[in-house]
Amino acid sequence: MSDSHLLRIIHRTHYQYVQPVTFEMHRLVIRPREGHDLRVESLNLSITPAADVTWAWDVFGNSIAYAHFREPGKELKIDVDVVVRRFFSPDTPPKKPHSPNPYPLEYDLLEQAILKGYMTPVFAEETAAMQAWIATLPNPREFPSAEAFVLQVAEAIHQKVRYMRREQKGVQTPGTTLSLGSGSCRDVATLMMETLRHLGIAARFASGYLDCSATRAARGSTHAWAEVYFPQLGWRGFDPTTGKRCEHRHIVTGTSHHPRGVMPVSGRYFGPSGAFLSMEVGVEFSTPEQ
Repeated sequence: MSDSHLLRIIHRTHYQYVQPVTFEMHRLVIRPREGHDLRVESLNLSITPAADVTWAWDVFGNSIAYAHFREPGKELKIDVDVVVRRFFSPDTPPKKPHSPNPYPLEYDLLEQAILKGYMTPVFAEETAAMQAWIATLPNPREFPSAEAFVLQVAEAIHQKVRYMRREQKGVQTPGTTLSLGSGSCRDVATLMMETLRHLGIAARFASGYLDCSATRAARGSTHAWAEVYFPQLGWRGFDPTTGKRCEHRHIVTGTSHHPRGVMPVSGRYFGPSGAFLSMEVGVEFSTPEQ
């Protein structure tokens, strides 16, 4: 068995309007993040109406595509077809070591200035609601490690919040998610990120894809989760939608200190009130031949 394998990801985003509208520049976070465990072999990006595309690295190290449109249109289609190579056998995915560090975590002095942005709550106005929620959680000092507590937070959110797919842009505030008892993957990822930040644990928002039965059946969508920084180990993912640690099935396209920083597609259009008609998002995974 080869120690690497290919994975094909097709990501379609289609918008429809009742009459032609004018599109401003759109920002796309659709290229998987490359590293020691993943390499992009090919990427084809098709956009309708025609657009000039430029690529750039943002401050978080994400590869961002900027689409500058040449003409108006009644629809906007953004189709991504990417093949990645993963550097492990699909039959034996890598096992990552766990962090033994107890709570509270002590971060290296050289890293503290960078991590400050990942420890500052985004929704500071909801501090009271967050503190009330945190009071329902177990004491993090009673766990054998901070990582064990973080996993418990993911499980607690999974039990507390019912998953609900939302097509509306943006995220719910953590207080809204808690009061409704429901939310999308990006809503619970935000709730987990904010919970940990209030406890002095560095956390960030991650966006990408999940290799699961839905994506294998061409019925998937984009996904979101939270990542936590542990001394000596680095960033580790936790998925409050499932209540589990992230694994090799999670493919990251972007990370940010704020959920808004890695929305897969963001941009504005100009047109009459009520011009927007519908939006469809689909993600499909397959295994191409080596």
